[in-house]
Amino acid sequence: MVRVSPILIYKHIKKDPQLKTSFHLLENDDVVQSFLKMTNVMTVKRLNYNDHGITHSKITSGSALEILDILIERGIPSSVVEDKLGSMDDAKQIVLFGAYLHDVGNAIHRSMHHLNGCIIANPILDRLLPKIYSNTKKLITIKDEILHSIFSHDESVQSLTKESGIISVADGTDMAEGRARMPYKAGKVDIHSISALSIKSVEISRGDEGEKPVQINVNMGNPAGVFQIEEVLNKKIATSGIQEFIKVVALQDEREVKGY
Repeated sequence: MVRVSPILIYKHIKKDPQLKTSFHLLENDDVVQSFLKMTNVMTVKRLNYNDHGITHSKITSGSALEILDILIERGIPSSVVEDKLGSMDDAKQIVLFGAYLHDVGNAIHRSMHHLNGCIIANPILDRLLPKIYSNTKKLITIKDEILHSIFSHDESVQSLTKESGIISVADGTDMAEGRARMPYKAGKVDIHSISALSIKSVEISRGDEGEKPVQINVNMGNPAGVFQIEEVLNKKIATSGIQEFIKVVALQDEREVKGY
């Protein structure tokens, strides 16, 4: 069992040199970092919305790679492998790039941010992916899969690959109190901020044998957190295409309150 946090990504890049290279490319790219900074200007400062910047990108990336690893261990192939388009290493690259860049479209506007994200990410991927892939046909395939993941991370869009579904679910796992603190302190008090503030931590674990492979535990301080689960996480799971592999458990004071 691992806790959803910004440091989870480092567990995954530490054991995978290729992922480490890609992560450092994203972390040290001035264009990527500038767009992610602007996402929080738009969402947090101008809309009083929750965090969609660099910290959220790291959290989503770590959670997505954790979910991918669990599915791989259970013998569930990624779509890029299943469709004979690439390897598991390619699937990890798709998940990392897609998760890290999924919210850059917010730099333009929250409305249609998943579409704007593809427009922004396209030239970024054209610059960064050649540093990882030398084969043009392979590069284009990986880029297409990453753009699909960015476009379909929004709960209004049906994910068509496991990689994109994993990113969508991972996006929804970033809902603990820290993410709502900025708009809450700025004076936004509504069910979204109160619900997020009631969630103390989110954990991803391997399900028991005979159960769904991935279990997401949501630890709440009070029942208001149920709103966040049902209105954010569960809606993303519903269009992820991987809902058959995910179990969500709401806990309060270490006791199960509700299972999904």
